[in-house]
Amino acid sequence: MSPDSPTTILRSIFGFPRFRGLQEEAVRHVAGGGDALVLMPTGGGKSLCYQVPALCRPGTAIVVSPLIALMDDQVAALRQLGVKAGALHSECDPADARKTLAALAEGRLDLLYVSPERLLGGLIDRLDPAAIALFAIDEAHCVSQWGHDFRPEYRALACLATRFPGVPRIALTATADRRTRADILASLAMPAARAFVASFHRPNLFLAARPKQRPREQLAALLSRHQGASGIVYCGSRARTEQVASRLGADGVQAVVFHAGLARAEKRDALRRFRAGEAVVVVATIAFGMGIDRPDVRFVVHLDMPDSPEAYYQQIGRAGRDGEDAEALLLYGIEDIARARHFLARSQAPESQIPALRARLETMIGLAETGGCRTQALLACFDERLDDPCGHCDNCLAPRPALDATVAAQQLLSAVYRTGQRFGLRHVVAVLRGEASEAVRRHGHDRLALFAIGRERSAEFWHGVGRAMIVEGALVIGEGYGTLALDAGAARPYLRGERAVRIHAAPAPAARLGQGPAGVRSGGDDTLFQRLRAWRKRTADAQNLPPYLIFHDATLQDIAALRPDSLADLAQIRGVGAAKLQRYGTELLAALAAG
Repeated sequence: MSPDSPTTILRSIFGFPRFRGLQEEAVRHVAGGGDALVLMPTGGGKSLCYQVPALCRPGTAIVVSPLIALMDDQVAALRQLGVKAGALHSECDPADARKTLAALAEGRLDLLYVSPERLLGGLIDRLDPAAIALFAIDEAHCVSQWGHDFRPEYRALACLATRFPGVPRIALTATADRRTRADILASLAMPAARAFVASFHRPNLFLAARPKQRPREQLAALLSRHQGASGIVYCGSRARTEQVASRLGADGVQAVVFHAGLARAEKRDALRRFRAGEAVVVVATIAFGMGIDRPDVRFVVHLDMPDSPEAYYQQIGRAGRDGEDAEALLLYGIEDIARARHFLARSQAPESQIPALRARLETMIGLAETGGCRTQALLACFDERLDDPCGHCDNCLAPRPALDATVAAQQLLSAVYRTGQRFGLRHVVAVLRGEASEAVRRHGHDRLALFAIGRERSAEFWHGVGRAMIVEGALVIGEGYGTLALDAGAARPYLRGERAVRIHAAPAPAARLGQGPAGVRSGGDDTLFQRLRAWRKRTADAQNLPPYLIFHDATLQDIAALRPDSLADLAQIRGVGAAKLQRYGTELLAALAAG
């Protein structure tokens, strides 16, 4: 390997003039035979960290991935670049699988993507150590018992250390705190691996969180800001995904369901529509990893709260992979907190892990409730310090003052007690605000001494006090219909006024972060850009490929702005490698000249 070969490969095959951030250092380390742990945010260019070394070294690179859709996307993208790549997983056509195995045996593959089950289920015995360029273990957080998506079969990959002692290994993930990183390296038997940790900060991602009040209307408000765009809505159950998708369809929104319980044909159709570049909203379960590489996802909405910052970061990371502005909205309520604590209490996880899981859940609750910079709070979960507030989250754009709620907390806890500890927060707030509803009158709660004691405060204020008391453990939620009861020990110091309570004012209506129409850079010709997108769509459809595998929007935007008039000029644009120049160059120049 010559010293310049990684840069040459980056330019000639991938069409990039230079590496970004830590990429080059990681690439040269692995290409030289070293083990590595690479942590980069979604969209940060992790794939290049093993794809370039794979093409620098002799032999076939084996890429372990748990996500079938992502494997297929990566293989199709590499083939567009002229790279010999294949995949082996449970949904492969048998004839294609036989061809891939034959190409592997004959040394005709540059990269082979496999699931951990397929690799360890017999394929590993077919591998000749001398013919393997490297092992890449993608989504490496799956190996860690501390990770948000632990998969036991990943831990068996530690055998690669002894079975292929001279072959470099690179583990990659977008989400891992310090504890998870250490567990990844120990579990994969990579004690000498060098860690390459990039910043987790995503400046193009607007973060917002709202108490869940009227979720259908809150979701509709966000969708109105992103008309004609594609996004993902995460729900906590399969039944809820079906319900939400049905309602969106009734409201005229193109929506598809995606969860683990779907029939294979339904999954395939949902993926096809999303990957084809349609302006579609995918409604998916939180627990299901989609493995989608589509770069122009403009929003991610959580209608139910994730159980850890790692899971949250992984899911919002699917938005704005193209570097353009994107929005992440978290809707949360007391039911989410109660449900998550309930599931954790009944978790089958080893007892030794429960404290860490509980700490992550409480941190996630804190992220939702914080009145400070959300980006600073999120990055702190990954041991990263952001010195100044980010300026691109809801709390930075519309700061919320802290309010003294010490007396209000006493009043609310007293109201829960005086109403018999068998009503939900909405009923208790109605009593405090003097709302003589049918239920309040029927139970005689309009005759309580504290009826209307808090009429000067808004319902949003009282719901904030209620959430604060639930977060602090002073109130517990029953498993039936969200009834509230006091935890005597935790509630006592608040009832006595011995512990101060501060909450933040209700958030202002969500603002959209954006600089002009989504997906269009300033200085470009939008008419020409749309003409190039139409050409790309026809070209992709003819090959049954997602449009973004032909060229990303960013490349088409640069072409529209620079208007190259020769193949030599076109070759200088980021994202136009030799194979794509040869395959599409003449057509692209014709599309530029047309009209």
